[in-house]
Amino acid sequence: MEQKTVFPRTHISLYVKSIEDTVDFYSKFFNTSAAKVEKAYAKFELDAPALTISFVESKKVEKPPHFGHLGIQVKTKEELNDKLNLARGQKIVELEEMETTCCYAIQDKFWVADPDGYEWEVYHFISDDAKMGSKGDANGDACCAPSDKKEEVACC
Repeated sequence: MEQKTVFPRTHISLYVKSIEDTVDFYSKFFNTSAAKVEKAYAKFELDAPALTISFVESKKVEKPPHFGHLGIQVKTKEELNDKLNLARGQKIVELEEMETTCCYAIQDKFWVADPDGYEWEVYHFISDDAKMGSKGDANGDACCAPSDKKEEVACC
């Protein structure tokens, strides 16, 4: 029996301080041009992942304290390396974690943050794990706990 897609494309809308800075960053991160750019508005339409993401310029942008991060899972290690090398070339990689344990899974991943501080995790799932925390987490906090330090990007 063929399974139908329940939702063919996810849509996310984020408030940002500068449409110009946002379009510049996401053109690099997604390696594509915006589908639409208007005054105080921009939209990217991606096929893989199936995502429409729009940005609305606002003078009162503040990342909510309860907001974690956004993520994109890739299917293979090769695909992750391709995305990582592209992001390195654009000089937007903030953190790389290979074979890290986070959220009960072992993953290879890297992190970027847009001009407004929205963090993106691009990851390849390797296997399940019995532990929650990260191998690189020296202070013993769970990998998904909020962090005030830029270099301590929280997961999941």
